[in-house]
Amino acid sequence: MKKYFYLISIQYLGYRFHGWQKQPAVKTLHLMVDRTLNFILEGKRFKSLSSGRTDAMVSAECAAIELFLFEPIEDLNAFLELFNYNLPQDIRALSIKEVDAEFNIINHSKVKEYLYLFAYGQKCHPFCAPIMTTILDNLDIDVMKQGAKLFEGSHYLKSYCYKPTDNGIYNREILLCELIENTIYTANYFPEKTYLLRVKGKGFMRNQIRLMMGTLIDLGKGKLTLKDIELSLKEETAKKMEYIAPASGLILNKIDFV
Repeated sequence: MKKYFYLISIQYLGYRFHGWQKQPAVKTLHLMVDRTLNFILEGKRFKSLSSGRTDAMVSAECAAIELFLFEPIEDLNAFLELFNYNLPQDIRALSIKEVDAEFNIINHSKVKEYLYLFAYGQKCHPFCAPIMTTILDNLDIDVMKQGAKLFEGSHYLKSYCYKPTDNGIYNREILLCELIENTIYTANYFPEKTYLLRVKGKGFMRNQIRLMMGTLIDLGKGKLTLKDIELSLKEETAKKMEYIAPASGLILNKIDFV
């Protein structure tokens, strides 16, 4: 039986979901997407597969799923409109296009970009909570900027993997890592200044970005030094990093399929 393949870009606010992957007895993003697809496809056979999993409360500006069907979609624009009409208000489909059988959403070469939005020094408006982490302590932003740049390049990143194993692949390349003032997300209830950690790479391990962010927060508090970060990136002297920054500040910003 002939199959048809479609790439769908979606965005979502992850704050009320238990991550992407389906799990028993909890509300996840994949569950809600598949429920909606099942409804609009009127029970026709389908399968959906994500380019990767996000943790509970992590959001996405542009994630991707591959949809496998046994009947073609006749009108892609009408399908996209119907999909959005029935999705929950915190999930939105951005685009859909047909791809061929050679396309593999997991193994296809790609670059992911993540953002981590945060503020510090004072209690923020509760409306900030879904997408921004607030650190109540004072932070040295200048030294955090220096620390972020240390992650760029090829390094041994076992210290930045949650529950690493002895046979994992930890020599990885980070294409970009910078800490900058936030000008992307604005709201009248935001603090006067907020900040973004921007990280780009071909793939990331479980909780890697949040462990990197947690390390930079500890650096900004004076609990760690730049030398500590340098040592954590070397295989022979890997220093274990334990502070995982909260999930709600993390946003999958973009996926590039090459």
